[in-house]
Amino acid sequence: MLLVSLACALAHCSSAADAAIKVELSGIEEGPARDNVVAYLSLKRYATLDDLSPDVVERIFHRADGEVADALRPFGYYQPKLEATLTADGKNWIARLVVTPGPPVLLTDAAVTVEGAGANELFLREVIDANPLRAGQQLNHGAYEHLKTELQQRAAAHGYLDAHYVRSELVVDPKQLSATAALTLDTGQRYRFGDIVVEQDALKPALVLRYLRFHQGDWYDAAALLRTQFALDDTQYFRIVEVLPGNRDPATLTVPVRIAARRNQLNKYTIGLGYETDYGARVRFVWNRRLINDSGHRFRFEANVAESNQQVTATYVVPIGDPAFEKAQLDLTGSDELLGDARVKTLTLRPSVVHVRHNLQRVVFADVTRTDSVAGGESTISNLIVPGISFSPVPPAFASDSAVLSFDPGWYAELLGSAAPLGSNANFLRLHLRDQWRFRLGPGWYLITRAELGATLVKNFDEFPTQYRFFAGGDRSVRGFAFNSLSPVDVVPGTTPPQELRTGGKHLAVGSLEVERDLPKNFAVAVFSDVGNAFNHFGDPLEYSVGVGIRYKLPFVSFGFDVAQPLSRSGSPRLHINVSPVY
Repeated sequence: MLLVSLACALAHCSSAADAAIKVELSGIEEGPARDNVVAYLSLKRYATLDDLSPDVVERIFHRADGEVADALRPFGYYQPKLEATLTADGKNWIARLVVTPGPPVLLTDAAVTVEGAGANELFLREVIDANPLRAGQQLNHGAYEHLKTELQQRAAAHGYLDAHYVRSELVVDPKQLSATAALTLDTGQRYRFGDIVVEQDALKPALVLRYLRFHQGDWYDAAALLRTQFALDDTQYFRIVEVLPGNRDPATLTVPVRIAARRNQLNKYTIGLGYETDYGARVRFVWNRRLINDSGHRFRFEANVAESNQQVTATYVVPIGDPAFEKAQLDLTGSDELLGDARVKTLTLRPSVVHVRHNLQRVVFADVTRTDSVAGGESTISNLIVPGISFSPVPPAFASDSAVLSFDPGWYAELLGSAAPLGSNANFLRLHLRDQWRFRLGPGWYLITRAELGATLVKNFDEFPTQYRFFAGGDRSVRGFAFNSLSPVDVVPGTTPPQELRTGGKHLAVGSLEVERDLPKNFAVAVFSDVGNAFNHFGDPLEYSVGVGIRYKLPFVSFGFDVAQPLSRSGSPRLHINVSPVY
């Protein structure tokens, strides 16, 4: 029912050629139903126009009754009432709408069944078991349509390409405020992958086939096609990759697949500038030789030059096993870095082999290293052979049993060590663990946590090489403290006053808790607390701090600004800046 008040509208505003509309909506709670009403209202769509004549305003005002009814019907409200008034305020209009949704329609029966060859498939049962269509529940047209679509799409994605509904009914009795829903899906027969045709000229055909996440004769799986697309794109051998299923053959119950890939440019050069509080201004240069031969060998050269640290690495890679993950690699790295109060120059040759087993990536390596460490004017030269092994999860977007399309690297574990029988002049065993988690607390709210632990067994600590010791503090450690400033100290003999050198510790413990809130226009704010230290004895005190930060995120660069205040010792707030290119 519309109650129209035009007392001054026609008399006072009949000559007004420019007017805007203010809509005041009440009586309906915040949520999807209210949002749908707002979306349906012509009054809302016309609200910001300033050239509305009184006739137009009155006409769209009279639409409100039908628009509210149409907007609420999908949510089960078939008997809404509307009280509405329209008044003039100078050149503007005020439309006051009071909506009473009325009693909702309830489902008295909801039957969802699957028949055919896929009737007992777990992936279909999961959809049915989670469906919201239950007797006694409020009718929701969107939930019905979502279930109908999801069930058929899930069947088709797993090879039931002929799946169709033999019954699809939603019957509503508005007078009795009741409804019944019935869905019966006939899956038909399940298809398999048929002939696979690969069109490319960059790699040996046998190597390309090893990138596929499916084989001829496997059950058809749309996610496997997508994972194959990702695996081939990630190689960087190709600039364009198409993984396309062909027309299904009902006679043989197979689907052919065509894969077309165009060779990429052989060389890619990247130059980046950045700034971090830890390292200062830095320059990064990368040369990627994407393809050396048709066996998929590739080469990478990377140089990072910062104010306090420099590193150059040359890498040669040979794909093995499952080439999407597995490889043999040879790295030659030269570095000059400041660790605490020690200047460490290192030349390392690292052969490594990467294997994947059960969605777990394992790297076996051996570092052949020569190190010159200078601290307090004294130089220590170490020659080491350090074998090790590391583990980390495989991105599920490529894994054989998952279709997840995003991935947080998460945890990492590394065990390495050296001994005199290997030709080294140090005996030690070191374990290093780290992990990070990101939880969504609500729309735009996130909880971010990280932890890092390290422990070392070493008989003679003085022989323990500086580059394998632990340090804490900095942008990605305990904020509020300078980079690598948290460490046990050695006193230089004969110095007055005593000169203390931070030379690293045997053990490490770091933790962080951060709450982040997204803001408009790519901004975010955060509050955080960090705790940790590097030490030689378990039970030594930890340092801790609190702070606030702001982030600005763009597709090619990320800006981070954090201010952290140490709490465990006196000190001024410390600014942590991170400006990094995103490659």
